[in-house]
Amino acid sequence: SQLSSINVVLMGALAKEFSQAVNQGDVVVASGFTVGKSPTVNKDKLHPCNLYYSTLLALVVIYCPSCSSSGICCAPKYTYVRLGDLKAGPAVNVYGVVTFFKQPYKSRGTDFCSILKITDQSKKEILCKVFCKKLEDHPNIFQIGDIVRLHGVKPHSYRNCIELVKTFGFSALTFDGVVGRPVEPRTSSRSFHFDQDDRRVVEELRSWASGQGFLPAVSTITLSAVEPKQYFDLTCQLLAKAPIDTTCILLRVWDGTRCPYKLLKVIVEPDVTEGPSSFSAEKESVIANILIYDNHVESAKQLKPGDFLRIYNLRAIPGSSKVPGLTSTQAVEVDHMAFHLHGGTAFGRGIRLLPEDSPEVQELKRVIAAIPGDEELSDSEMMEVWSTPPESLVPLFVSFVSLTVFIMCVTERTCGHDVQPVMLSQLKRSEPGRVHHVRVQLRSYEPLRLHQALKLYCSKCTTMREVPDDEVVDGVFSEASRDSGPCSPPTWALSGQTPINGRSGIAGSTLEETCHLASTYQNIVPVRSSGGQMDLLDLSAPFLFRGRKRYYGCKRCSEAAVREPCAVGVELIDEKVVAEALGVQLLQFVLLMKLELQDSTDTLDVFLWRDAVSFHMTIKVQLSLHQRGPLGIQCWRS
Repeated sequence: SQLSSINVVLMGALAKEFSQAVNQGDVVVASGFTVGKSPTVNKDKLHPCNLYYSTLLALVVIYCPSCSSSGICCAPKYTYVRLGDLKAGPAVNVYGVVTFFKQPYKSRGTDFCSILKITDQSKKEILCKVFCKKLEDHPNIFQIGDIVRLHGVKPHSYRNCIELVKTFGFSALTFDGVVGRPVEPRTSSRSFHFDQDDRRVVEELRSWASGQGFLPAVSTITLSAVEPKQYFDLTCQLLAKAPIDTTCILLRVWDGTRCPYKLLKVIVEPDVTEGPSSFSAEKESVIANILIYDNHVESAKQLKPGDFLRIYNLRAIPGSSKVPGLTSTQAVEVDHMAFHLHGGTAFGRGIRLLPEDSPEVQELKRVIAAIPGDEELSDSEMMEVWSTPPESLVPLFVSFVSLTVFIMCVTERTCGHDVQPVMLSQLKRSEPGRVHHVRVQLRSYEPLRLHQALKLYCSKCTTMREVPDDEVVDGVFSEASRDSGPCSPPTWALSGQTPINGRSGIAGSTLEETCHLASTYQNIVPVRSSGGQMDLLDLSAPFLFRGRKRYYGCKRCSEAAVREPCAVGVELIDEKVVAEALGVQLLQFVLLMKLELQDSTDTLDVFLWRDAVSFHMTIKVQLSLHQRGPLGIQCWRS
């Protein structure tokens, strides 16, 4: 009878451990619990009393009858309820095909909320509401027709209809609903149960759903097929983004197809753009500008150039359009189509990040690869890959004037002292340490691309080394994770206090995971286990991640160690403070270039690094004006 069932209320660490260890059919022995009145007796019709957890006396023992004789740990066995058989009562597990969904959105409280409707062979449609603090705990749904498996959902009656709500022990798996595609679960959890019975259920639901009329014939529409006034879902890749104002953000995207209509142009300053600020004419013709509004702005801020997206309920607006916040620079354009993602969550409106291994992304990559591309990535694109914006490099060079280069058609320097120009043949015979004024032609310079000149420089030992690529850095992370063992954090790390606000140490993560964390936390220091103690990674990898920027240390000059941080007198925590606390000699990003100069008497090779940024920016202007012949320059040489 129902009165033979009683609610047992667990809290804290015991509740977490219990949910991870118990399976249906296990025998549970509970002792030391207190008895109290049940506030839900009128709803669940169970025992009028509950058993409540007592922090001092409570004990729970789990006994698995089927495993006791063999000593082999049994795999969990779950039971699932057909949607047509749901009744208000305790938590259940269900499977269903998604017929409607809203991407997670911020609720009025601290949680994110996602709403979906599911159905199964019973043809009963059930509304599900999921409230979770973390976005990754929500069902990872991409389109109508996806299949979800929900554990720990509680049926309750609302306006004479059964609804499902998340309860303790909730978890979700999502599967592609297309017949014939791999049965691969989508989840953020690293441990979940999935066996042949689950695979069979997914295949059966796929087969059944394919014959139903509620599934859309086409899940998304390409830019080439968009019509004016249409609402549609778009699968695309993000190339760049820029804020317009506090309620609007611009996304520059492409899907490999060209929209047949003239598209709205949006002008933004390059210094506020994340990602390349300009593209080739061929690439520009297939890029769409999408304006994201209101509650979706926060989601768009988390996106990175290169991400693959699905934007739901995007609107194509024909006619004249004006960009908000840019009234002084953006003119009204007539007969241009604009793409808007309005605020709110009606009709499932929102943005979803797609994994690169999904079939939709693989198809998108195939289409994009067919577009004739630039011969090389632009300088700004390469700097974006290295996560080192050009503006962050400029302060490293502006204070040095040992060699200043001037393009004659741009500016002419007049000497303020009695230093006569000399020929290169004379300069080569002169004594070192003297300053000379020369008038020469630039025959060549290398590297031709700014990104190829990027180096790491140590001001202490004056050594210079290459910036390691992601493959090398990822190898350091993988080796540290593979060799990690038990680790005893220092006492100050366990105190619960944070002397330096915003500094976090992580161990056992991949490069990709570290970059993801760095977008949320201000200072990320990757560490490893060495002899049972925390230690920094090999300095071939960055010792610090701050947002999209990475900082490296000198192997020769550093005395790296994980020490107790000290915040006395420190108001702003930057990379210098963190480096000093860790005993790391901070490396600077610099540019190194080689110039070949000539005059009528000789040639001279010159290495340029302290003023390489200024030189490269000016030389590009000169090359655009004079495509033939060498360049005339004046320079000071010390």
